Amino acid sequence: MKVDVLLGLQWGDEGKGKIVDVLAPRYDIVARFQGGPNAGHTLEFDGIKHVLHQIPSGIFRPSAKNVIGNGVVLDPIVFKAEIEKLDKFKMDVRANLFISKKATLIVPTHRLLDQAYEKAKGEDKIGSTLKGIGPSYQDKIGRQGLRVGDILSNTFFDKFKKLVNTHFEILKGHDIEYDWVALEGQFLEAVTFLKSFKLIDSEYLINQELSKGSSILAEGAQGSLLDIDFGSYPFVTSSNTVTAGACTGLGVAPRNIGEVYGIFKAYSTRVGSGPFPTELLNEEGELLRKQGNEYGSTTGRPRRCGWIDLPSLKYSIMINGVTQLLMMKADVLSIFPTIKVCTHYQLGDGTVTQTVPYEIVNEKITPVYTELPGWQTTLSGGAEQAMPQALLSYIEFLERELNVPITLVSTGPDRLQTIHRPVKKG
Repeated sequence: MKVDVLLGLQWGDEGKGKIVDVLAPRYDIVARFQGGPNAGHTLEFDGIKHVLHQIPSGIFRPSAKNVIGNGVVLDPIVFKAEIEKLDKFKMDVRANLFISKKATLIVPTHRLLDQAYEKAKGEDKIGSTLKGIGPSYQDKIGRQGLRVGDILSNTFFDKFKKLVNTHFEILKGHDIEYDWVALEGQFLEAVTFLKSFKLIDSEYLINQELSKGSSILAEGAQGSLLDIDFGSYPFVTSSNTVTAGACTGLGVAPRNIGEVYGIFKAYSTRVGSGPFPTELLNEEGELLRKQGNEYGSTTGRPRRCGWIDLPSLKYSIMINGVTQLLMMKADVLSIFPTIKVCTHYQLGDGTVTQTVPYEIVNEKITPVYTELPGWQTTLSGGAEQAMPQALLSYIEFLERELNVPITLVSTGPDRLQTIHRPVKKG
């Protein structure tokens, strides 16, 4: 068996949580491989909406083991709150949730540093979720971070105090208010809670399960265009959100990667600062936001909205080796009589290109659009034959341009509002 990878191809918020939930019955294991509580994976079924931040989205499937991999940065406080929300559904979460000892811990001062750094940037701020993600990855790379396995050590508190004292020295130069006694008490209580879970060497579990023939789905967070190496730097996240991140974030050899599911919205959105070539700063953009309920599941911030961007999608497909495309929120476009698709960029010097320029942050980019007729009818799940012809034409246009089959179309937030399309061979 191989490890299949599911990830976002845009700037995050593509709908990964729903798709993991839909695909989970096919898999024995669902594993998160990067990111942390900055993720907001939304699942909706039985009339209830669930938002997961650190726990893999397969947790609602009793037959699946769920792994928080070594590439994740874990906030024990957020983790405790997530588990307590799930407890009211009478789920035996501890039975099928496994946490890597090598996952990096987010301590309270990481969140304070995040606030301080973002505040200091002023108008040049990145648009951080302020969850402590960046500072925790900084400490990981700087080789002074704490890991989940450290909480089992008798010297953990000493290591914790040493790290936060280092952070306090940095915070002296910033005007940030906080109640450390309360924050520390909350954190240490959450650490004790975390000890009651299965803390494991997850790379061994993953590879042993592979050897046994188990099926594994690697769940990414954020989106490919926010990747620390390949995203719109510096307006990016602090981890590798692409397929390669599944290898380093779970301890999986590249030869063991199988299908790569690339998720994208039928249009584009972005939260926070950074370039967005097809952004609509007009009534159409406002209509997209309202119709798609485009507000961050983690931060609640309104998302910036625009038409679909094929140059950036082609870039993400290339970097990730995408084998199947999954299109989300087709229903949102139902209100538009005409739908625009950005097929090329026109750069400041007049050059027309399909490639993403290195200087995407400072380059003047004008989208070159192709217009397609809208379908202007209510969509539902079911068979492909039930889709209106205009939607089928939209899908076929995208498949020709992207050269990858679209094998799933989401027509609403519920797991049942999903249309599966056969994989085209050859």
